[in-house]
Amino acid sequence: MSLSYVMIGSNDVVRARSYFDAVLPLIGGMIGADFMPHGFCYELRGGGRIWVAPPYDKQAAAPGNGNMVGLLCGSEAEVQAAHAAALANGGNNEGDPGPRPQYGPDFYGAYVRDLDGNKMSFVYFGEGT
Repeated sequence: MSLSYVMIGSNDVVRARSYFDAVLPLIGGMIGADFMPHGFCYELRGGGRIWVAPPYDKQAAAPGNGNMVGLLCGSEAEVQAAHAAALANGGNNEGDPGPRPQYGPDFYGAYVRDLDGNKMSFVYFGEGT
């Protein structure tokens, strides 16, 4: 089984677009669908997608407790660049880039919250991934 896509709810899609445009290309993301101002989709390396749009039920978007999207990076430098871009574009720091040996000997990651409070990680698992 593989993951097809992740939907990230936003209360301001135009604002979210500028954030994701600054972050996702740094880790190989490319716009795959553009329905602005209603939503957009980034295609990621390896075939996964991230859709960003208001919730379908027309209620306010709110981050879930315990939910997090993990985005695979190609190097420690990509983790650092994505984290820095996220913070420079309004994201909140949830964990500086660095090794996380509690998650495995080669795990290197950083954590942020986007403009709507959705938590995501940028991760690299070493040369073997």
